[in-house]
Amino acid sequence: MDSVTIWTVILCLAAGSFGLRFVFIGLIGDRELPEWVLRHLRYTAVGVLPGLAAPLVLWPAATNGATDTSRISAAAVTLAVGYFTKNFLLAIVCGAVTLYLGLYLLG
Repeated sequence: MDSVTIWTVILCLAAGSFGLRFVFIGLIGDRELPEWVLRHLRYTAVGVLPGLAAPLVLWPAATNGATDTSRISAAAVTLAVGYFTKNFLLAIVCGAVTLYLGLYLLG
């Protein structure tokens, strides 16, 4: 690619990114949002975090994209501990311990 194309893409992405942020912060940042919008925004993290974590569990770069028993078991332990105890720090610690033990024992 030539430098004009690269800079055009960079500038268009910058303008789009700025525009998305400005709509929410600049135009409606000082207004009270409706209750139905706030209700839906509560589930943003619940929807985004599995989308970020699932590829790391199912297709990890450390194994060149092959599914790994250690990572699957660590994810299962994390989900189980989080579900039953409702304590996310304990779930993270238990999942990390399971991952490291699995990698140590299974290789």
